[in-house]
Amino acid sequence: MRSTLFTPTQLGDLSLKNRIVMAPLTRSRAIGNVPNTLMEQYYRLRADAGLIITEGTSPSPNGLGYARIPGLFNDEQVAGWRRVTDGVHQTGGRIFVQLMHTGRVSHPSNMPVGAKVLAPSAVAVPEEMWTDADGMQPYPVPHEMSEADIAQSIAEYAASAKLAMQAGFDGVELHAANGYLIDQFLNTASNQRNDRWGGNVENRTRFAVEVAKATAAAIGAERVGMRISPYGVFNAQVPDAEMDAVYLRLIDGLNALGLLYIHVVDHSAMGAPEVSPELKAKIRAAFKGHYILSGGYDVARADADLDAQRGDLVAFGRPFISNPDLVSKLKLGQELVAPDFATFYTPGEKGYTDY
Repeated sequence: MRSTLFTPTQLGDLSLKNRIVMAPLTRSRAIGNVPNTLMEQYYRLRADAGLIITEGTSPSPNGLGYARIPGLFNDEQVAGWRRVTDGVHQTGGRIFVQLMHTGRVSHPSNMPVGAKVLAPSAVAVPEEMWTDADGMQPYPVPHEMSEADIAQSIAEYAASAKLAMQAGFDGVELHAANGYLIDQFLNTASNQRNDRWGGNVENRTRFAVEVAKATAAAIGAERVGMRISPYGVFNAQVPDAEMDAVYLRLIDGLNALGLLYIHVVDHSAMGAPEVSPELKAKIRAAFKGHYILSGGYDVARADADLDAQRGDLVAFGRPFISNPDLVSKLKLGQELVAPDFATFYTPGEKGYTDY
């Protein structure tokens, strides 16, 4: 029986060999925040996916919130990522970089000298995070961003997108999900402003739209996607009564820019609140670009949703960690190797390139 998941498709002007997307997966292997040969091997081994989206990569020193995550804001990082993209392209793959500014989800011990923990409002995440220097530490209260900070951050996304083109990426995904900086502006748990960047629905979406606008102006809207997580609770985000209106307003703003795709996070398979099917359907109907589905998919469910035109591509996350040959295993119906959770964020090849 023919499976839609494995059929070639177009994503803008890119030809993809199947509809499988490798979802962004933080792996914390970038020593000194620079991509390395180990990372090149990791991504090259997974280039059978129609599209790879990299782990969250900071467009700014201020966004390097986690230990050992990569950046994309200097020449050394461009050179490191160029090795990765060359490896993926030589294997016939396509790859986007996910730009992730962590905002308040950060700690000074994980950041370079001179970097600042920034957020829409001076509200700390009420949890702890890992630091290599001092182990688990409480999240600090972030600096509330000034107009100048906001303008600088928007410019950093655009500048990083230009560097992504120099590094050989096929495009850029803006991480507006999971409680990181763009999502922090969308969500009232982290955005308690009463100026033009907070309060009502339009103001809460302004930062996301302005980042997308600047990035699209830098490299072309046909190379830019955005990941969103309506109703997400990761990193202490809290849904509110205006959640649907926020995301539908955001879609309007992205449509005006002609963005390539929207990538909707649904972590209900891992115990998070479900994104309402009604909102997903409204986003699908309203958004003019491509739609990437995600959230605990297998081949049968992926085919059902693709055939019903609920989306155009399907993202797979954790199965790719322990199954570099995931595409062929899914196609052949082979049993998948379970990942080793203890090695998700540890340095070195164990649990990374040794599966």
